[in-house]
Amino acid sequence: MKEKTSVTLSKDVLKGIDRAAGSKRSRSAFIESVLAQYLRDRARAQIEARDLELLNQAADELAPEIEEVLRDQAEMGEPQ
Repeated sequence: MKEKTSVTLSKDVLKGIDRAAGSKRSRSAFIESVLAQYLRDRARAQIEARDLELLNQAADELAPEIEEVLRDQAEMGEPQ
């Protein structure tokens, strides 16, 4: 169910909306689709930021272990 709302926009923005929407699409439909895409993009960005934080945290926790493995490998590769 849709609700009616009122938004005040500059003439330049309205002209841009009219050009982008074309003659077969209403301003309301265009604005709704643009805002819906913005909200989806924003939600995805928040998820990606949280995922990146978790990956960085895991990398920080594993770094000492990885350094130890690399040190062991280097020692095994040295001539005795």
